[in-house]
Amino acid sequence: MGISKGSAQWNGGLKDGQGVMKPAHAPEAPFSLGTRFEGKQGSNPEELIGAALSGCFSMALSLGLETAGLKPTSIKTSADVQLDKQGAGFAITTIALTTEAIVPGASDEQFQKIAEETKKGCPVSKALAGTTITLKASLAR
Repeated sequence: MGISKGSAQWNGGLKDGQGVMKPAHAPEAPFSLGTRFEGKQGSNPEELIGAALSGCFSMALSLGLETAGLKPTSIKTSADVQLDKQGAGFAITTIALTTEAIVPGASDEQFQKIAEETKKGCPVSKALAGTTITLKASLAR
């Protein structure tokens, strides 16, 4: 297995500063205090965590379905990452995953079981074990 890399650069103070986060093989994502807490255009670390979890979960769900003899046509996952004030700082308190998949021949019961197992077992979920992760999974017909 390889090592994935990412980096970030921050320039200036907290309120007037700005930075970029850079996955090794993807475009830069600019961020600032305004993009993180005020809804201004740009990204933030929580968005990247949500994207990472969504991607990992979707890929792992595909594997779980194929292992069960099912071939998904598509899997679309999103993550709502909740950042809350805790004491003097902040913490990611919950992540709500929502996934919708087209899986010919899958029953809802079978799909739900595989999706829950995937939520617990994907590598990014394991890395975020200290955070409550919920899942709403649905089959599209």
